[in-house]
Amino acid sequence: MNRGAFVKGVLMALAAMALGWVASKTVASALVMTLLAQSCFYALFALGVGLLIRQNGMVSFGHAAFFGLPGYLIGIGLKQTDIPIELLIPLVVLAVTTFAFLVGLVFVRVHGIAFGMLTLAIGQAVYEASTRLRGLTGGHDGLTIKFPRELFGLPLKTFQQPHGMFLIAWCVLVIVVTLVIWLAHSRLGRLTEAIRENEERAGFLGYRTLWPRAVIFAISAATTAAGGVLFALYNAYISPETVYWTSSGSALIMAVLGGSVAPWGPVLGSMVYFFLKEALGDVTTHWLGIIGISLIVVTVSFPQGLSGLAMRLLGLGARRRHADS
Repeated sequence: MNRGAFVKGVLMALAAMALGWVASKTVASALVMTLLAQSCFYALFALGVGLLIRQNGMVSFGHAAFFGLPGYLIGIGLKQTDIPIELLIPLVVLAVTTFAFLVGLVFVRVHGIAFGMLTLAIGQAVYEASTRLRGLTGGHDGLTIKFPRELFGLPLKTFQQPHGMFLIAWCVLVIVVTLVIWLAHSRLGRLTEAIRENEERAGFLGYRTLWPRAVIFAISAATTAAGGVLFALYNAYISPETVYWTSSGSALIMAVLGGSVAPWGPVLGSMVYFFLKEALGDVTTHWLGIIGISLIVVTVSFPQGLSGLAMRLLGLGARRRHADS
């Protein structure tokens, strides 16, 4: 990435953060801000799933494990140790990322449905652990996380009120999306795309194909874990339902709905999913079926998802192809 693109990316990120600040000050509805904050948590979840699809061409059914683990680890860490929360949070994200990398070294050796089943297995293993280790996790009752009164110099209520948490979650989301875009244009991003398209040819050219894919798997887990940390901070509670396979399914729906043609596609998909869910939930109890039909329509009509449609309408796809050529 050249210097001009870097500066442009930073300016766009700052503009997006400013937009979030304006929204937090002007939107009075607590319900709307709650939906926006939750959509940011799950946008990071879906972004991790979408990153794996975009860079490795792999679909995970177990990323809920990486979304829920941070909450459990933070709650257990605060209960069992004296580690300051400001240090515990990065340690938890690092632990989840390391775990994902080690698991990824095994999982990314296979492709297709076999990879999906392996991720589903690890996700269900975490779910079973969360229900059976009742002394640590609270079992089916869940785990209440007792945070200190201040986190990173801010009052705890800042993280547990809709307006404050939305602004924090939005800024984190913008930073992570910017990093994901830079990753897509980096040497690692280009290499993993080449491996995704033709792993055998990349190997013949002298590139190692296992380590880069495992690194992408770990980065996707770290992205999802960031959303899990924010989810835990906001709710101060984590339950086994958070790590159940249906949570992974919801994130996958968001990623497919938004599309992976653009790094920010899953974020768009999560925003549409959350507000569509809220609107349909007030009308019918069968909202999930309507979302399923909408997903089929979008997938058939726009294989590249809503982000692909948006780029086509804005003419960005043609510009990108021209720039690449």
